[in-house]
Amino acid sequence: MKTDHAQQLIEKEITLPSPPAIAVQILNTVQKEDAALGELVKIISADPALTGKMLQIANSGFYAVKSKVTSIDRALSVLGTNVIKNIALSFVIATDLREEKQSGFDFDDYWRRSVTSAVAAGLVAQQLGQRDDDIFVTALLHNIGMLVIFMHKKSEYSELLHESIITGQSLITLEQRTYNFDHQQVGTVLIKKWGLPESISVPIGFHHNPESAPETDRVTAQILYLADQLSAIYNETDTAEKVRLLQGELMEQYSLSPDQIRLLLDDVAEKSVEILKTFEIEPGDMKPYSEMLQKANEELGRLNLSYEQLVIELKEAKEKSDRLANELKDANVRLNDLAYTDVLTGLYNHRYFQDNLNSELSRARRYNSSLSLLIFDIDHFKKVNDTYGHPAGDQVLKEIATAVQKTVRPSDIVARYGGEEFAVLLPETGLKGVKVFAERLRRSVEGVITVAENRQIMVTVSVGGTTLGPEQPEVTKDRLIQTADRGLYRAKENGRNQVTILKAPLS
Repeated sequence: MKTDHAQQLIEKEITLPSPPAIAVQILNTVQKEDAALGELVKIISADPALTGKMLQIANSGFYAVKSKVTSIDRALSVLGTNVIKNIALSFVIATDLREEKQSGFDFDDYWRRSVTSAVAAGLVAQQLGQRDDDIFVTALLHNIGMLVIFMHKKSEYSELLHESIITGQSLITLEQRTYNFDHQQVGTVLIKKWGLPESISVPIGFHHNPESAPETDRVTAQILYLADQLSAIYNETDTAEKVRLLQGELMEQYSLSPDQIRLLLDDVAEKSVEILKTFEIEPGDMKPYSEMLQKANEELGRLNLSYEQLVIELKEAKEKSDRLANELKDANVRLNDLAYTDVLTGLYNHRYFQDNLNSELSRARRYNSSLSLLIFDIDHFKKVNDTYGHPAGDQVLKEIATAVQKTVRPSDIVARYGGEEFAVLLPETGLKGVKVFAERLRRSVEGVITVAENRQIMVTVSVGGTTLGPEQPEVTKDRLIQTADRGLYRAKENGRNQVTILKAPLS
């Protein structure tokens, strides 16, 4: 997909966050042709916490300076303006875009992986003889698109992350299927908007497929790809398998020896632990791969198992893992159903309706298609409860729900909006279609007979609706609901048991 088209899609669905204020100051300063180094020192030194972290990382094993750095001035002269700028930006952005753990997304885990990738990228660049002062911040931000998508899509994106883990499908594939863009593209658009150079923004857009990157950025994209694999070794499961695959790639494509690879693996862990502490992120149980192997060998020696026994136990462990994964998936499906289903009627609930209205609005705008909304409620429902009792009223609600479900298409969404009020979302449906459907819905409810304690109860509904056409991309969700609600009010005002469809106004 062309960059401009991807950017248009992204900016339609996502409000990209602005960079932190101090990051803007740093970027503006280093971009001035006549900028004095003292100006950058002044900006960083104005924040004591940032200054302390900068000096910590400048003196860390990652940069291995010969003499201790005790001031930002000294750090600038030893490491250079670009490196200091990028270290400062790394701390500022990581601090600003960090929240507590939310359902489906662990911010600490995200930044732990990102910092490990940043460290790994610097070490890989050294191994390959590539000097790139921007590589640390580029790798730190290479997955920032995931963060931005989650902050806007919340539960929907959490489900994609979960699906990727359970099914093994690529997250990029799932994102493209759902949004027509992926987190690589979101990251590129965001970094470009923030004013960081293309040497940072472009490789971020290709870190999963570096072979597709422009020639000028291909090496950096390859480094990001390898750094991501190294980070996964220390932050995901199946460590041995990941090491085996990465080792083969480094030997075949980059001619690294087994000793160089072992040293690289250990360095990533050792230096990441140090840098993570500077970022105030717990490294967890991260330890060099050689230590992990040594521990595994010691445990294997104590077990004194035969090869046949190991094969059997491995097979049993895999079966158990598969069983637990399936159980977890089933449990999540059940929990999801509970979170989004109305207990009485079995329809979707108000929360599910709101989430899906957002998604369907975005989809309608993306494909220039129509979207219709109906809101209806039961006429004189209080009288039903007062006359026949609340259990009978509940039975009426359930039977109406069943009747309405029989009238809709598989792609339509029926939800209990609240009390005796319901909503129906009809994708790919214009003004003419929604009028026909609304009348059919009204008649289907009119024909429902509920039997409660040998008494027949018949009710009617008033229906209000509206349509968003391809020529109205700026109509908001709230405007759509307000217009359908106004149609419902008019239907009641005009005598009930009827339909009023209004076109959504532009403002």
